[in-house]
Amino acid sequence: MGASEAAAHQRRLSEMQHAAKSHKGPRLQLPTAEETQERLKSHSSASCSGQSSHDGPAMHWREAVETLRLRNQQTDLTGREMLTDTFGRMHTYLRISLTERCNLRCLYCMPEEGVDLTPNEDLMTTDEIMRLAGLFARAGVRKVRLTGGEPTLRRDLVDLTAGIRSLPGIEAVGLTTNGLTLSRKLAALQAAGLNLLNISVDTLRPDRFENMTRRRGHERVMSAINNAVALGYDPVKVNVVVMRGVNDDELCDFVELTRDAPLNVRFIEYMPFDGNVWSDSKMVPYAEMMAAVQERYPQGLERCRDPRGEVAKNFRVPGFRGSVSFITSMTKAFCADCNRLRLMADGNLKVCLFGANEVSLRDAMREGASQEDLRAIISAAVDRKKAAHAGMFEIAKSRNRAMIKIGG
Repeated sequence: MGASEAAAHQRRLSEMQHAAKSHKGPRLQLPTAEETQERLKSHSSASCSGQSSHDGPAMHWREAVETLRLRNQQTDLTGREMLTDTFGRMHTYLRISLTERCNLRCLYCMPEEGVDLTPNEDLMTTDEIMRLAGLFARAGVRKVRLTGGEPTLRRDLVDLTAGIRSLPGIEAVGLTTNGLTLSRKLAALQAAGLNLLNISVDTLRPDRFENMTRRRGHERVMSAINNAVALGYDPVKVNVVVMRGVNDDELCDFVELTRDAPLNVRFIEYMPFDGNVWSDSKMVPYAEMMAAVQERYPQGLERCRDPRGEVAKNFRVPGFRGSVSFITSMTKAFCADCNRLRLMADGNLKVCLFGANEVSLRDAMREGASQEDLRAIISAAVDRKKAAHAGMFEIAKSRNRAMIKIGG
């Protein structure tokens, strides 16, 4: 991002702040995290507390509905009202984590000793996922991405893909996977309607793969990429988390993959989450990655158009079939155009990747919430979304989940 792009992003944030301050009419608001936690102390039943196993603040779902009742507001919201925050951002992209389990132990995602996983009975069922997906689709969500953990470990993945893809209004269903077991399911997933595919692999060297993931299987991941290309996925997106002293010497090797294949290699700045021992010294910033690539390709990189809501900055080496992108969450945030929400495997809704506030839609459904109630809960959570997340050092000190429990 050049100076002009950075200035434009800052102007957009300023406009959002101004629009929020000048907004007329009532808005749906959950209490603050502190207020909610204080109120929850008075709840007689721990089973109705709405707390997740995560230590960060979780909003109780009844607070949203009660807030509306006290204000004599209508809870029969339109989709646009439900999915638009106080800064005018309409959220049309939903990421659903299907499981917290994974068959790898990547350095940046999970501590070596693992994490305490949510019991199976506390994860969302197929019916619960489909109920929420349908509600979001009717409200205006157009793109759904299935994540994990490792989503291919979920037995009903193909059925869920087909069910979500068939929902009126859904234009795209994507999958983010480590690729280890993808090949055996890929044809069925494509037939079910999967039309977007991201495969995560952080190194092209098998020995380094074992060090980074603490598991074997590099050749299976590379085969999955080749199989996806053979089935016609264009592009196949390849996610690469770049870590200094670990794999930052492979940037141009990854770029070379795009010479003759319809791949979009996406270099991701290393981000802090619970248990991944993040430090800024391990993070390779976007500007440094870009400089390394440009040094190798003196003809320069062509800037490609970034669709609205796209988190990546997209480029292409002239003459190459594929493309290269940079995801700059730490050094060049893209909050002004954020259009995504996250539904985690335990049913908690998270409106910002780096935010701790959550609300349990699973608890709401299991405690009898109506569709109208669910719309109110979601709207109140979306309303609490901030204009921008904190800086990387503040994020590193804050409480959040391990990445494995959020969904990649």
